[in-house]
Amino acid sequence: MSLMGIDVGTTGCKAVVFSEEGKQLSVAYREYPLLSPKPGWFELDPNQVLTDVKASVKEATSRTTDPVQALAVSSQGEAIVLIDKDEKILSNSIVSACPRTADLVPVWENRFGRKEIFERTGIPVASCYTPLRLEWIKENDPDTFGDIERVLFFEDLICWGLGLEPAVDYSLASRSMCLDLERRDYWTEAFDSIGFDPAKLSSPKPSGTVVGEIGATAAEEWGLPAGTQVVTGAHDQPAAAIGVGAIEEGVACYGLGTVECVTSVFDRPLISDEMLERNLCCYHHAFPGKYVSLAYNFTGGCLFKWYRDTFGKDAITEATDTGQDVYDILSAKVPEDPTHLFVLPHFTSTGTPYFDNHSRGAIVGLTLGTSEGEVIKSILEGVTYELRLCADTFTEVGHPVKEYRCSGGGAKSKVWMQIKADIMNAEMTVPEVSEAGCLGVALLAGTAIGIYRDLAQAVEATVKVTKRYEPDPRRAEQYDENMEIYRDLYPALRTINHRIAGIS
Repeated sequence: MSLMGIDVGTTGCKAVVFSEEGKQLSVAYREYPLLSPKPGWFELDPNQVLTDVKASVKEATSRTTDPVQALAVSSQGEAIVLIDKDEKILSNSIVSACPRTADLVPVWENRFGRKEIFERTGIPVASCYTPLRLEWIKENDPDTFGDIERVLFFEDLICWGLGLEPAVDYSLASRSMCLDLERRDYWTEAFDSIGFDPAKLSSPKPSGTVVGEIGATAAEEWGLPAGTQVVTGAHDQPAAAIGVGAIEEGVACYGLGTVECVTSVFDRPLISDEMLERNLCCYHHAFPGKYVSLAYNFTGGCLFKWYRDTFGKDAITEATDTGQDVYDILSAKVPEDPTHLFVLPHFTSTGTPYFDNHSRGAIVGLTLGTSEGEVIKSILEGVTYELRLCADTFTEVGHPVKEYRCSGGGAKSKVWMQIKADIMNAEMTVPEVSEAGCLGVALLAGTAIGIYRDLAQAVEATVKVTKRYEPDPRRAEQYDENMEIYRDLYPALRTINHRIAGIS
């Protein structure tokens, strides 16, 4: 018997089947388009996402003879799916990086107070969060708002698609600024302020709670055994933290996905003025009794993908002809030493600590002698400089990260992992299973149905570190010097980028 973890991300989804020992038995992936109906806006078509998740699940199960007995979902945060009374999806989903609700941030700060919002939810208010999205829909598309019968996150969208009464886990609901952190129930005053009934949201439950069994019709449609148990999963970052074994304070998961994120673990809720000043959230971990905080930038691995799609046509052709990975082909061009280029990776909007929806990306330091390899490496460096700047904020609030455990597609790249070790000036470890988010929710599913004694035992039995990347002292010293320049980059470009944003 086996367990399945499903990951529903911003640009793609995957389904992975694991043995009870944590060995990856099969995997299937689909990439879906990130839609941009207006410049700078970003959406997903939930119908397309459902179609691709279903196809991934069917493909993954077809590649193994070991029947799936339980599954759970790791989901991107904040994005919501609107459903009408006829069980039809009403519109596309606004994803996290979309800045269209930026003007509502001061409205919410005035309505409740920035500090009160943080103390109530553990979330520093920003444009990406669900209550603000709902208010924007009410103001700009009142007909759609009036037709809403239920609101789903992408985790509970999959439950709904499987024919079950959907439930959402605490970590995802909490991350979306919907949950009262202490009460573990919806923050009713927030929804009252916009005339929305929170009963239209799925019931919040702890990660690892059995939702129900898949019926015969859905089982045939999805390629799963009838009776497969569906279990509440987690927001993708806490899910990945479980999948790499980040379940103790001081250990962090470094997620190398579309969004780059460091997920740091705390033993208790950390709600302080210092956290709020740095826009650091604090919300429920998927591991019982623990909490997490995120330091992140919305432009992560998607920037390398942008380079691939925009300038890497020859590499794509070569990959198709030779069967090599296109990112390996591009990474082979990078020089060994640090570059003297600086990329500001604000190609969508920023995450912590700025939450600046009007910043823009930049490549600084170009000359006629700049090579393609230097440009490629500077992109990988820039994304990592930004994450070091973000992760340093944990030290500033008195909770430094002592160990980084890495997950996501980027963790497969030796080149990028070494760059990260050098820039972060820290050991970066990579577990055997790179699909940490899927493993994390598979372990939640397995624990829920009694395969493991508890989640700690599940992690101990399945998560094995297989690769370690140590910083090179010489390069780390150079990168420390470069960080001094990088820290000045955003402040120096802020005004001009805002002027550019005003034009666009």
